[in-house]
Amino acid sequence: MKVATILTDLVEDVEVTSPTEALEAAGHEVVLISDSLDEVKGKKGTIFEIDQTIDDTRLADYDALLIPGGFSPDQLRTDDRFVQLVKDFLQSDKPVFAICHGPQLFIQTELSNQLQLTAYESVQPDLRYAGATVTDEPVVFDQQFRLVTSRNPDDLPAFNQAIVMTL
Repeated sequence: MKVATILTDLVEDVEVTSPTEALEAAGHEVVLISDSLDEVKGKKGTIFEIDQTIDDTRLADYDALLIPGGFSPDQLRTDDRFVQLVKDFLQSDKPVFAICHGPQLFIQTELSNQLQLTAYESVQPDLRYAGATVTDEPVVFDQQFRLVTSRNPDDLPAFNQAIVMTL
């Protein structure tokens, strides 16, 4: 299966590398997508080579979506192209995986009030105010939207297991 991963500068490095390793070990292809083909630099200095731009990304080409955290999601949610892609995935019955600050993007989709999820501690109130049902647990699975969310890098082992099992 092919997993679209959306990111930009200041993404949380390990929230890209760890799920990517788990997905690839399970035989899935991970494609890094940003607003341009320029390299993306993580918060800890990891350089990520971008495979494709958002303008060339189509829902039909992917089986799932991964949204890593850090400061990247806050930047991506101001770009309607990324918001629309996330909304399309949520409405498509294709799995969506988001960790840490990643669920911030759901607020702009106007679907938050239908979602059950978790997120980084400081993001949880924003999601509640947007109408989401927020639980403070390592992994939350929303069956209706095939949405898997986690809170922070400490949750990566459980998150990685959940996303691989979902595919």
